[in-house]
Amino acid sequence: MSDSILVIGGGFSGITAAVEAAEMGYDVYLVEKESYLGGRVAQLNKYFPKICPPTCGLEMNFRRIKTNPRITFYTMADVQSVSGGPGGFKVSIKVKPRGTTPQCTNCKPGEAAATTEIPNEFNFGMNTRKALYMPHPMAYPHQCVLDQSVDASEIEAIKAAMPEGHVEPSQGEETVSLNVGAIIMATGWQPYDPNKIDNLKFGEFENVITNMMMERLASPSGPTEGKILRPSDNEEPKTVGFVQCAGSRDENHLGFCSYICCMATLKQITYLREQSPDIEVYVFYIDIRSPGRKYENFYKKLKDDEKVHFIKGKVADIQPGSAPGSVKLVAEDTIGGGKKEQEVDMAVLATGMQPTGAETKIPGIEYDQDGFVVPKEGIIPCGCALRPIDVVSSAQSATAAAFKAVQTLVRRAG
Repeated sequence: MSDSILVIGGGFSGITAAVEAAEMGYDVYLVEKESYLGGRVAQLNKYFPKICPPTCGLEMNFRRIKTNPRITFYTMADVQSVSGGPGGFKVSIKVKPRGTTPQCTNCKPGEAAATTEIPNEFNFGMNTRKALYMPHPMAYPHQCVLDQSVDASEIEAIKAAMPEGHVEPSQGEETVSLNVGAIIMATGWQPYDPNKIDNLKFGEFENVITNMMMERLASPSGPTEGKILRPSDNEEPKTVGFVQCAGSRDENHLGFCSYICCMATLKQITYLREQSPDIEVYVFYIDIRSPGRKYENFYKKLKDDEKVHFIKGKVADIQPGSAPGSVKLVAEDTIGGGKKEQEVDMAVLATGMQPTGAETKIPGIEYDQDGFVVPKEGIIPCGCALRPIDVVSSAQSATAAAFKAVQTLVRRAG
């Protein structure tokens, strides 16, 4: 029997669950597939309810992790299998090599020596990075990563440019075996693949982007340093259209409401209006869902903005516009009647929130038909592994999951 807890997923809910359980006096192992902790929140420009940057929530939790000896975390790590039961789960974890040592916190000499330009995953491919890179400015752990997919000669040049002992390409994969009493599933979500929504022409038109790409464009650490520009020509758009429920509430894609998309769009409208007081915004929607008084007031403020136009109608097609780079959104206006065609400089797809379990399942964990984790004794899902929810609700869910995990250990010990 074990009195330790495993948290799978190092996003906002996973971090919250880990620190809450550790501060109750339990040993916690935290496993994250990316090279940094923070998950999707780290990619946002701002988040509700305070409309603050990721640092206002993540930095505090990073300090709690750093100062708590009960937390052991693994990044670039994937859980391979789970077996056993409450009080005695056996877990196998594969940890990929980072290719650097902890003192490697300044990548610039190695970046200068590197030649290959690689699409930057953190910015959804809107810019490039080098083979030696820092994932993003507030990455924790703040340690460079060596991408060993490039030629060996380039890796040697990077190693030679860096201080001795900083780059270690000879590192190999490790397998870690754990025995834990309870497992908190905080595997989070991923944006629904817009390439699967044929009628919305993502990839065909350069100025059709996703809502998460918009977050990176608006972020000071993003590819345009916070200036929202069209990908085709780096010009500031004068008109922007938002396409709601892009893949959500659709029997051919995600059959459920992704909960956050409406509020994400309303938030991103504020980014645009702050950047340019003359910009015109068009929102095509099925329903606007703004749960709670605070969110409803936020929505009402934008409804009263004469530069923001809400059109109740699902976009059926996106066509080329009359001006270079522009696109035309085509929908049925269910209130005004008739077909609505609106040309815009840039379109933003409010892509749905898909649980990570829809495509990446861990053997030994049960999932429902949509990929959400099914709760079982000793296996407690939280955050977006359980259902689509916002950041605040994810933190609350994670705290509850930590208590449930501890209850499992107490019952087994008794």
